Amino acid sequence: MASLSASRVFSRAHIGRPDRVAARRSVRVAALSQDELKQQAAWKAVDYVKSDMVVGLGTGSTAAFAVDRIGQLLKEGKLKNIIGVPTSIRTFEQAKSLGIPLATLDEQPAIDVAIDGADEVDPNLDVVKGRGGALLREKMVEMASKTFVCIVDDTKMVEGLGGSKLAMPVEIVQFCHKYTLGRLAALPEVAGCEAKLRMDGDKPYVTDNSNYIVDLYFQTPIKDGHAAAKAILELEGVVDHGLFMDMVDVCIIAASDGVKVQERKK
Repeated sequence: MASLSASRVFSRAHIGRPDRVAARRSVRVAALSQDELKQQAAWKAVDYVKSDMVVGLGTGSTAAFAVDRIGQLLKEGKLKNIIGVPTSIRTFEQAKSLGIPLATLDEQPAIDVAIDGADEVDPNLDVVKGRGGALLREKMVEMASKTFVCIVDDTKMVEGLGGSKLAMPVEIVQFCHKYTLGRLAALPEVAGCEAKLRMDGDKPYVTDNSNYIVDLYFQTPIKDGHAAAKAILELEGVVDHGLFMDMVDVCIIAASDGVKVQERKK
């Protein structure tokens, strides 16, 4: 009874005071954690998954929420006959633990939809990916997908790629990695960047593909993402890079004022 009375007192106290009610609602929305925002975006993305689909399963903290959701819907019988194509060993292990049937690109070369996060998203829906180290497999799976749905919270939005001043990864072979790092740093298309070999403790970080990663750091956004992508990939010793240009079809952005869906302009 005490709680009911308190509820009634609250209601009466705010009759005719919509400003206070709105303020309280705003505080509740703003209080959502970054993980809660990521989950909102991920669950919205899973709406694109239908029964009998082959689904690319992304890697990272945001994509993990989508993998969990797909596993939940399969268990509840709301999705059926799903085959997942994971983009990393980490995602493979997560999906397997959830009972999601899995395959590789060798077995399922045509993917209906891929869901994955991003480290940066620009106004054209071009993105930087790979700070989690899975950029090569992510790019292979997402290039094989009819629809690539990118999921982020609004902290990942930038005016230009590289604008967050955080890492733009490049996967390289181990052979003569210092030589390749130097050539990357000297490219005119990424002029002004700082190139660093990614470390795992006191040893170089090794990807699922037994390669190294060089992280490029920019003080200002990359002037021409397409030119930079082309120049980086042309270097011998480079396997691939974290610039995902013209790939995202739909971007789902979770913010404190709600979830927004943006589609690439055709």
